[in-house]
Amino acid sequence: METNLLSTHPHDSHDPKEATPSSKFAKYLQEDDLTQECQALISTLPKEQDWVMSHLYQYQGFWHPIRELQGVLSCQHHFQARDTDIILATNPKCGSTWLKALAYVVVNRKIIPLDDNHSLLSKNPHELVPCLELRVYVDHQVPDLTELPSPRLFSTHLPVESLPLSIKETSCKVVCLARDPKDTFISLWHFANKLRPPNDGKLQLEEAFDKFCKGVSFLGPFWDHVLSSWKYSLDNPNKVFFLKYEDLKEQPKLYLKKLAEFWECPFSSEEENNGVVDEILSLCSFDNLSNLEVNKIGKLSTGEHNEAFFRKGEVGDWANYFTQEMTEKLDEICLNKFQLCGLKI
Repeated sequence: METNLLSTHPHDSHDPKEATPSSKFAKYLQEDDLTQECQALISTLPKEQDWVMSHLYQYQGFWHPIRELQGVLSCQHHFQARDTDIILATNPKCGSTWLKALAYVVVNRKIIPLDDNHSLLSKNPHELVPCLELRVYVDHQVPDLTELPSPRLFSTHLPVESLPLSIKETSCKVVCLARDPKDTFISLWHFANKLRPPNDGKLQLEEAFDKFCKGVSFLGPFWDHVLSSWKYSLDNPNKVFFLKYEDLKEQPKLYLKKLAEFWECPFSSEEENNGVVDEILSLCSFDNLSNLEVNKIGKLSTGEHNEAFFRKGEVGDWANYFTQEMTEKLDEICLNKFQLCGLKI
């Protein structure tokens, strides 16, 4: 049985008569239909205007839209990790889609042949590797995950501070993915503008940059999120794999083999000789995934078009947008945040 977790979400639909993606996403961000616990909590939290609509609330040091925050609380209360679980803990817009595709194919390659019927060719990576707080536990859902076969594969955008306790207490494998903050910001800005209702107009680059530098962005502050992952990996080297997007882009074959070993499903000599590693990289490549029909016309349960998750995937695209002043400001912030920890990103 393949580890295609929760792929039949009760709200998934491709019916053109359904609400438009923008209206479904607007409903996702509304501040009604909340649990009493969440209502009581948000009344005590710092609040800022969201990049898309509604507001962000600061919980355990990081900023969340309201329904995602409710999913966080439910996840923290109910998720019970197994030692065999694999958790992809990524900062938003740092290569989550690519990492999910790679993980899904590598972990399931013994039971899902690399052929024209592969699940990745008909389903978006975010559907195949569900996010704990954004999908598994969203909208009051508390699913029974006990019958899912091992290894279970989940993702999360949560910082270490907010991970469910069971993830920290078990021997499950956690991959943390980070990216150049300038490329992260540009990707986040483009993504936010794709989700904003047309009537709200485009979020201006300068306004978004100011919010990002102040740490007010989805799951921001960016640097605190990265640092918590980095320190977590240093304290738990056998449990946590800290990976930079740029390294994965530069040497994909090397790092895919390292990840497979970390996930305890290394490539055999026969697989390597038969080109399996290269075949997986080709299947999961940006060019291949972005040109699949499902990623051109499909959408997720919360209304986002799948194509919104595929823009360029390039390293250094920020240079097409940043002024010298913006570059110096963000470089100074990151230098001050990362230098003492010995982290270069």
